[in-house]
Amino acid sequence: MKKILLVISVFVLIWAIWANTGFHPELPAIAPEISVTENISPIPSDSIRGNVVGIQPYMLETDYLTQQQFQAKLESYFHNAKESGFFKENTIVLLPEYLGTWLVILDEKKSVANSGNLTLAMAQLILSHPFDFISYFSKSDKESDKLAATLFRMKSEKMAKTYAEVFSRLSSQYQVYISAGSILLPGPEVIDGILTVDAAQGIYNTSFLFDPNGNIHPQSIRKAFTIDSEKPFVTQSPSQQIPKFELPFGSVGVLVCADSWYPESYQAIEGVDLVLVNSYCAVDGAMDVPWAGYNGAPMPSDVDPNDIGKLTEKEAWMKYALPGRIGSSGAKTGANVFLRGQLWDLGTDGQPFFIRDGKLLETKKAEKGGIWNMDF
Repeated sequence: MKKILLVISVFVLIWAIWANTGFHPELPAIAPEISVTENISPIPSDSIRGNVVGIQPYMLETDYLTQQQFQAKLESYFHNAKESGFFKENTIVLLPEYLGTWLVILDEKKSVANSGNLTLAMAQLILSHPFDFISYFSKSDKESDKLAATLFRMKSEKMAKTYAEVFSRLSSQYQVYISAGSILLPGPEVIDGILTVDAAQGIYNTSFLFDPNGNIHPQSIRKAFTIDSEKPFVTQSPSQQIPKFELPFGSVGVLVCADSWYPESYQAIEGVDLVLVNSYCAVDGAMDVPWAGYNGAPMPSDVDPNDIGKLTEKEAWMKYALPGRIGSSGAKTGANVFLRGQLWDLGTDGQPFFIRDGKLLETKKAEKGGIWNMDF
C-alpha cells in the first residue's frame, strides 16, 4: 500500500508541475502571410455608396494563445487594407466563420498549439484544468459530445471578452464596420453593450457586428443550419431569427456559412441591399473534390440531386450558396470569405466570392492570406 501511495504521489507531483508550467511561452513573430491584396473591378468614386473589404486571414494555432497575439495578427491585415486605400467612409470589413472559435486555447500552454492534433490539444486543456472541467461538465448534459461542449463552456468568458475587445478596438481604430466572423459561445447576449455568456444555455455558432465607434450591435447572428460535425455540441437557431441591419449604406444581412445554402435564410433577410457570408471549409483541397451533397439538413427542393458527385465542391458553392441564391433575397451585392490557415489536423480551403449587380466578379487566388476590396 505504501508503494502504491508513493507512485500515486509521484504522478500527482509530476502532473502538478506540468499543469502549472509553460503558460507564458515566447511566441513567434506575427506573420500575416498575405498572398493577395486586390481592388476588384473599381467603379467611379462619385457612384460609390459603400465598400466591402473581405479579409481571408491565414491563422496559426499560436495566434490564439494570447489576446495580444490575436489582435496583432488581425491588425496586420487591417493595417495593410488601410495602406492600400480600402478604408473609406462607409466600409464594412467581412471576416470568416470560426475566426474567434479557436480562442478556446487562449492563455494555454504553447504545447497545446504545437500538438499537431486537435484531439491531443483538447486533452491537454482538460489535464491543465481538471477541476474547472469537472465543474462545467454537468452543464453539458444535453450534448452528445460532452467533452467539446464542456471545453467551450469552460473557456467561454475569456473567449467572449477577447473577441469583443479586439474587434471593438479594431473597428474604432480604423473607423470601419466589422462583420467579425463567428465564435462558439454558450447563450451569447449583448447586455448594455457588453458581450456576455451563459454556461447553462446551448452553444451557438454566432457572429456579431461592430460599428466605427467600437460598439457591438445588440443583435447576434446565430447559425441556423448546423452541419454534421457541429451537431453533437452546437445548438441550432431558428432561421426566422436571422437579423437584418440598417446601416448608412443600406440594409445588410449576415449568414453563417451553411445558412447560405438554404432558401429559408434568404427569406429571413428579404429586402436587404447587401448579403455577407462568413465561412470555414475544413480539409485541405476540399473545394476540388466531388460534391457530396447537403450536410446537416435535408436538401432543398430546388436542388438537382444529379449534381451530387458531378459538380466539384466549389461548383456547388457557386450554384447553391451565395452566388446562386443571393437574388432571392432581393440583393444584388454580396461577399463570402473563408478562414484559412494551419490549424492542427483540420485543414482549410476556400477562396472568396464577390457579387456586384448580380454578377460574380473574378478575383485573384490567395494561397494563404488575402485582402479584397469591392466598391458598390
